[in-house]
Amino acid sequence: MWKVMVMQMNYPAPVGLLSTAGDTRMPFSDTVKYCILGISVALLLLALGILAWQAFRCCTQTHSTYTQQDTVVNSDLLYPVEKPGTAGNYSGAPSTRVEDVNTEVQRLSRCLSQTLFPSLGSTQTEGDMGEQANIKKVDGTLRFSIYYDQLHSSLVVTVLQVEGLLEHSQKRNLHPFVKISLMWACSHGMELESCMDEEGQGMTPVMWTVLQEWRTRIVKGSCNPLFGDQFNCILQEDKELHHINLRMEVRDFDKFSRHTVLGEVRVPLGQLNISYPLELNEDLQIPQKDLVGEVLLSLKFLPTSQRLEVGLLKVRTVLPEIHSDAALYAKISVQCNQCKLRYQKTSAAAHCLVTVFNEVLMFSLPEFPLEQCKISVSVYETRKSSKHLIGQLTVEKEKSSEDKHWGLMMRSVRQPIAKWHGLLI
Repeated sequence: MWKVMVMQMNYPAPVGLLSTAGDTRMPFSDTVKYCILGISVALLLLALGILAWQAFRCCTQTHSTYTQQDTVVNSDLLYPVEKPGTAGNYSGAPSTRVEDVNTEVQRLSRCLSQTLFPSLGSTQTEGDMGEQANIKKVDGTLRFSIYYDQLHSSLVVTVLQVEGLLEHSQKRNLHPFVKISLMWACSHGMELESCMDEEGQGMTPVMWTVLQEWRTRIVKGSCNPLFGDQFNCILQEDKELHHINLRMEVRDFDKFSRHTVLGEVRVPLGQLNISYPLELNEDLQIPQKDLVGEVLLSLKFLPTSQRLEVGLLKVRTVLPEIHSDAALYAKISVQCNQCKLRYQKTSAAAHCLVTVFNEVLMFSLPEFPLEQCKISVSVYETRKSSKHLIGQLTVEKEKSSEDKHWGLMMRSVRQPIAKWHGLLI
């Protein structure tokens, strides 16, 4: 019995069982293990960096949204306007656009300046945006000479000097020049009462046309500029002197073509004896517009799609001379709630007494409701490679007032409303 027990105790165990119980190490080298550990740490750091970046973006967008809401509140305090009842049910999506603070400050400053200094009304045109809003007093005199050579039917105009100009801005000096327009009264008995009601009460019912235009040189940095520029033109036999006015505007030059009109002088040639050179010294007066034509304009408002359709139907002007290559086209621009939309042009049509276009241009309005809107129509004449402005008109809607044509359009939405407007220059 003891012998059997000894034999059982001395029997060796299997080799596979001993190796399984004693050796639990992984079959990888230390180099592989350190590489796996380094990759894990790098992925962890990358995840933490992405998390921190997303948290920073969230905080920045939240701050800009609060800033934009405060700006809207401030603008509402500057312009307390009662909203219509239908506007209370409208709820737009919150804006998350990041805006530049400087841009917002400039927009608010423009709004404040327009509130303190309102525009001149419907007679102000797009090319005269640089003019002063309200000109109550004009300083200065213009010295010039006029002579009509009856033998050669030639009119000679010489601009000599402008004296007594006052600087309207302390930041820069004046750069004056004189623009000369030879205006011919082509009709006296035309009934233009519709244009009188809209474009100006003091305007005489006379339609003018520009026979010739000149411009003197620019004298920089002077309130008493000397010119000495001479201009002449040949007048046709049917253009009598008592139907011709000489309009001379003293302007301050601007490199963006927004010249400020400092004052003007009007001289009816029929009331002067200019058979000999006549020198005059006239005080500058407040500039005014002249009626040079009529435009049949159609307006249509689509509130659902927030679109405005402007139709140019007809343009009526007077032709001083007939040119086979003369054509007309119009440029229409819309400014809505201090946002100027991209202008559009009509196609060119042959210039005649009544030029027919029958074109409709569509503008998408960016904001609603419409607190302010300005429609500007500029009519140009092209001849070969040159072009010149014939006249302009403006239809405006302000917070406290609106144009008669605009009111008719808003009372008949989704329907085109056509009306004649005076073309001014």
